[in-house]
Amino acid sequence: MYQTNPLSAIQFIAEKRIEDALEKGVLDNLPGSGRPLELEDMSHIPEELRMAYKILRNAGCLPPELEERKEINRLAEMLDQCEDEQERVRQMQKLRFMIFRAQTRHQRHILIEQEDMYYPRLLERLNSLKKN
Repeated sequence: MYQTNPLSAIQFIAEKRIEDALEKGVLDNLPGSGRPLELEDMSHIPEELRMAYKILRNAGCLPPELEERKEINRLAEMLDQCEDEQERVRQMQKLRFMIFRAQTRHQRHILIEQEDMYYPRLLERLNSLKKN
C-alpha cells in the first residue's frame, strides 16, 4: 500500500508559492535585499530557553544574567568618575560582591573587559582591599 508523506505535500505547496511569488516580483525590493542575513548566535543559551530569551529580547527585556552583567559594567564605569575616596571604596566593595554573587550563581567567572581603561586600576584597587 502506498502512503503519501503529508510533509512533502506541504513542502511542494510552499515551493510552488515561492516560485509564483518570484515570477510575479512580489519578493523584489524587500528590506535587506542583497545583504547577508544577520543570524544571532544563541549557542550559549540552552535550547529549551532560546525562544523565551528571544521573546524577552524582542519585548525589550534582558535575561537576568545579562541584566546583572549590565549592572556590573555600569558600576565599574561609575567608579571611574567617583571622586570621593570613601564612596569609591564602598562602590568597589559593592562591585566585588556583585561579581562574586554572579560567579557563584552561574558557576563561571564574570570578566570585566580587559580593554577598559579602568581595568588595571580596578584590579589594583581590589588587590589593595584584599590586603587590608
